[in-house]
Amino acid sequence: MKLTKKSHACVRLEKDGRVLVVDPGGFSEEDAAVGADAVLVTHEHPDHFDEGRLRAALEARPSAEIWTLRSVAGQLSAAFPGRVHTVGHGDTFTAAGFDVQVHGELHAVIHPDIPRVTNVGYLVDGGKLFHPGDALTVPGGPVETLMLPVMAPWNKISEVIDYVREVKPRRAYDIHDALLTDLARPLYDRQIGALGGAEHLRLAPGGTAEL
Repeated sequence: MKLTKKSHACVRLEKDGRVLVVDPGGFSEEDAAVGADAVLVTHEHPDHFDEGRLRAALEARPSAEIWTLRSVAGQLSAAFPGRVHTVGHGDTFTAAGFDVQVHGELHAVIHPDIPRVTNVGYLVDGGKLFHPGDALTVPGGPVETLMLPVMAPWNKISEVIDYVREVKPRRAYDIHDALLTDLARPLYDRQIGALGGAEHLRLAPGGTAEL
């Protein structure tokens, strides 16, 4: 499986000539979802879900499909009947040749006065990779590669470190990093790498790795 990091929380996975994209939102590249055979969206916030990007991807590839929560699916399903699938915690499905399990139900708490939206994470190919969206969901099984939400209004570095410890992946790649300045990156790299208990890695947008 080939992993390509896109900007912020978006990642692109390739296997056997097929492409799966997760969370092509407004902080990601305009063409982040273009060419995808399937797209997974974790929740409705605009840095993870951009309706225009998804419509462009579906229009460019008539066979492309989306799996997502009801709150997102409702904005797209009428325009693309049969191609937008609603999922929730505990569901399993196959998208673009990838086996996917759905974990989690709610977005992390940003502030008690801000209502929590629904959020799911996607465990791909039996634990080869886990993308939690905007929550520190523990999938309850082995995870080889954790996509780690490293910087967000709803977390702090101690929670990020403890999350890596609890999931116990072999490696953790940073995502949700558009708000993390270059000045702060070495501090995060050092502390998460030293205390998380897993190999901590970072890819620049466009960077790739073989999993």
